[in-house]
Amino acid sequence: MTAGTRRIKSVEDSIRDTEEPEHQLRRNLSALDLTVFGVGVIIGTGIFVLTGVVAKTVAGPAVAISFVVAGVVCGLAALCYAEFASTVPVAGSAYTFSYATLGEFVAWIIGWDLVLELALGAATVSVGWSGYLNQLLGDLGIPLPTSIAGETATVNIPAIVIALVMTGVLILGIKLSSRVTAIIVAIKLVIVVLVIVVGIFYVKAANYHPFVPPAQPGKAGSGLAAPLIQTLFGFTPTTFGVGGIFAGAAIVFFAFIGFDIVATAAEETKNPKKDLPRGIIGSLVICTFLYVAVSLVVVGMQHYTELSTTAPLADAFRSVGLPFFSGVISVGALAGLTSVVLILMLGQSRVLFAMSRDHLLPPALGTVHPRYGTPYKITMITGVVVAALAGFIPLTTLADLVNIGTLFAFVLVSIGVWILRRTRPELPRSFRVPLVPVLPILSALASFYLMLNLPGETWLRFVIWMAVGIVVYGLYGRRHSRFTIPGGREDASAANAARRR
Repeated sequence: MTAGTRRIKSVEDSIRDTEEPEHQLRRNLSALDLTVFGVGVIIGTGIFVLTGVVAKTVAGPAVAISFVVAGVVCGLAALCYAEFASTVPVAGSAYTFSYATLGEFVAWIIGWDLVLELALGAATVSVGWSGYLNQLLGDLGIPLPTSIAGETATVNIPAIVIALVMTGVLILGIKLSSRVTAIIVAIKLVIVVLVIVVGIFYVKAANYHPFVPPAQPGKAGSGLAAPLIQTLFGFTPTTFGVGGIFAGAAIVFFAFIGFDIVATAAEETKNPKKDLPRGIIGSLVICTFLYVAVSLVVVGMQHYTELSTTAPLADAFRSVGLPFFSGVISVGALAGLTSVVLILMLGQSRVLFAMSRDHLLPPALGTVHPRYGTPYKITMITGVVVAALAGFIPLTTLADLVNIGTLFAFVLVSIGVWILRRTRPELPRSFRVPLVPVLPILSALASFYLMLNLPGETWLRFVIWMAVGIVVYGLYGRRHSRFTIPGGREDASAANAARRR
């Protein structure tokens, strides 16, 4: 099958598109900026909540090992993203990578899928931000009415405000976005480090015993609420023991989601071939270390059987006579969620920007602002949609869609690295995944296994969303693609090939 019939967009064409004046982004980001973006989006409420949930219900003190296992799984995917991003330094992340290896249809599917991770994720986090803000205001004695703030709000005003404010920051330029993110990340890192340093002095060795509690049979779900792996194979997960460590890894994995978004800023990076791998892998290493450190501190301060599942860190400090840290942790969570909203919306706007540049979405949407150098139209649309979702729709039951969308992207990127190695071995690669095809296959299998641990109802919603995407592609994307218009992709490719000869 030829590239033309499969509609594969060559790496050269992808890079050439970045030089179009009306679609040219400004290269202002360094490896440090990218690492800050990665840390900013990875560290959210997961570090403040999931530690207690997993330790008390699934893994015990061995939750630290669960974080290590999840970090390794993410590390496999991160290696694949790093090679792709350094080889194809173009906006769009998994969408662009898939276009270069698996063709236009798969690229559209992954672009459509990333909406679940990015736009829906930003809306969900905005709702969480509203809840933490109201909790902090409550500690100060000035709570907002629950009708306008928190997860049960009729119209969630703070969630709408944070989404729109972050939209404004993104429109005003990538450099401003990186500076705002750096300030926010600095605040939450100081708080996380403070929690670790202070908490160490209240750790009791007895709380680590038993480090791996004896295995117990887990509770089996039923119907669509059961994990798909249970429905298909009758497999009932265990709690505690070695099985509990891996079950915990499947849960805490979702605290790592976000490092892949660093790749969406490839086109705005000064030296993408070196800086992107550093930013992707560096942010993941930093966050894994912090997650393990926090989990060891919290289970050392309070026995895992007594941990809170809603606010474990705050409760652990309260149990040792330090209630002041409850407010400090709320500030850290609020700062953490602010940067997550910003970077998720950044990623979403860059994916849609890449799709519009390929005419799979209306190309006028991808126009870059002449002064700020950002895709302002798509950013505004993204911000309004996220604000509307966060303000008016209860999103708690849809949160798993963010996870399945991310894992699906991991699977395709891992497969794509192997394919591009075989189809374009001559491409310069400043970063190379070791042990190909073994590591990409392990990455794809590990991500797919975690997908199987999600409920059947999540899979059903995912399939419906994908079906809607296929309809949209058939009605608009395929007909308007640059492969189909006169002087489009194929003519441009031929002209480029002639010039190279």
